[in-house]
Amino acid sequence: MRLLRRMVMLLTAVMIGGVLVTFALIVIRLSDRTPTLPDQIELPDGARAQALTIGSNWYAVVTDDNRVLIFDKTTGKLRQDIAVE
Repeated sequence: MRLLRRMVMLLTAVMIGGVLVTFALIVIRLSDRTPTLPDQIELPDGARAQALTIGSNWYAVVTDDNRVLIFDKTTGKLRQDIAVE
């Protein structure tokens, strides 16, 4: 009977520890997931932004003149200009 009681206590402690570790890993994993963008994005002559998409090291701006402008996230320089037809 003592062995059974100790095994139940041990199982309870392991389950509580597992729940705490799982919760801690979820908090750590999700805590630093906010995307960062520059304060201002300089668009070419008269283009106005309609949509924004963020990648791992780039961001894309869809403009009202049917272009997709892809910028480097660290430098802010224009990488690619794609015309959408």
